[in-house]
Amino acid sequence: IQSLDNHNNKDKTMSTLTVDLIRDAVAGNAAAFRTRNRLQPAEGEGSKVFPPTYAEGTYALENRRVKQPDGSIATIPCVLIDSVQSQANRHEEALQNAIDAGQISLPLVVVDFSGEQLPDAVGTVTSLTAPHRIADAILRDSEINGVRFRQTDIGRSLDAASLQNATPLYELCPTALIFGIWDSTGPRGGLGAKFQRAFVSEIVGINAVTGVKTSSRIDPLQIRAAAKIIKEADGNYTLAENEKSKGAVSPSEINHGNIRPDVDDKTGGVTLDYAEQTAVLSLAALRRLHFPVNGDRSEERDIAGRTVLATIALASAALAYETGFDLRSRCLLWPERVSEWELLATPGEVPQKFRLAAAEALEGVEEAVAAAEALGLVWRSEPLVLTPSTSLVTLLRRSQEIAATTPKE
Repeated sequence: IQSLDNHNNKDKTMSTLTVDLIRDAVAGNAAAFRTRNRLQPAEGEGSKVFPPTYAEGTYALENRRVKQPDGSIATIPCVLIDSVQSQANRHEEALQNAIDAGQISLPLVVVDFSGEQLPDAVGTVTSLTAPHRIADAILRDSEINGVRFRQTDIGRSLDAASLQNATPLYELCPTALIFGIWDSTGPRGGLGAKFQRAFVSEIVGINAVTGVKTSSRIDPLQIRAAAKIIKEADGNYTLAENEKSKGAVSPSEINHGNIRPDVDDKTGGVTLDYAEQTAVLSLAALRRLHFPVNGDRSEERDIAGRTVLATIALASAALAYETGFDLRSRCLLWPERVSEWELLATPGEVPQKFRLAAAEALEGVEEAVAAAEALGLVWRSEPLVLTPSTSLVTLLRRSQEIAATTPKE
């Protein structure tokens, strides 16, 4: 308890990451803001966690060079707990939740499925929840007043987006400039706008040891596997005359019968020394972006636009951190300490550390946006609502009908 009190006292004296500090870092030569957060299983140190599985039901295991407590470097077996892509989606989700709660206002492109008669209601998909952000096929295949989004005047503005003219994306979907985008499905195909990720986060398990998991089921009815059945198209079934009857399958196909105890040594979870989240906001990447207005380019406006993007990225990280690390079933992690940000400003010097709570980060976004607006860099204040095209709705409805009658892919 005393150790925690000492840390809390230390944290209270640490500088807060203000908009002025962020603007100075963006305008100067600093390389990046960085945070490294050690995480432990919520069940306690040494408890098993379950990483995501990939092709053929395997974990992403690899050896990494890790600094040891004595300062030496060792090659340690590690496992990917949450990928860069997954972390980006979680940070976008944190921003979307803040928007829904009225805590922040950001430009959004929204596809509204609420008026469609679908077997499984979809609601809305936004440029923050679509996998490929504003370049996603869901938005591409939606319309404004019967005209495909990318064929409207506002949609065509995205065709001109580039490092030298990031204004169209800033106005409609600034988060695409933070988490990256490739407009490969747009009108220009592979030549579409491409922006690297300026903000990258990843969670890795350090010194990972794979385990095993068991599975079994005792059926209280004791239905035997030899009692073959024939499944009907409507979900019912009939008893097969014998095992060789056409279409005869085991009762386990309809979730009846015992499951023999089994051991899975491929996806049985892992134990770790700890997990570590590493997040980096590249200021160098932001400096490549320019924000002309009506053909006029201004260094002061460029700095203001970059500052807005930096504050959004840091706010997404603060929001996600305070939301917690409940990543998936049996993978709830808990931070060992309050998050701290380092400014990588001068090579060879110890980075200065800052703290940034979500509430302060959200205020920072608002302040940075106001400063950009004063320089003429204004984004869309109301959501741009699209209607899904008839072809998209037809495809979605058919897919849902198939999903309702087939096993999960």
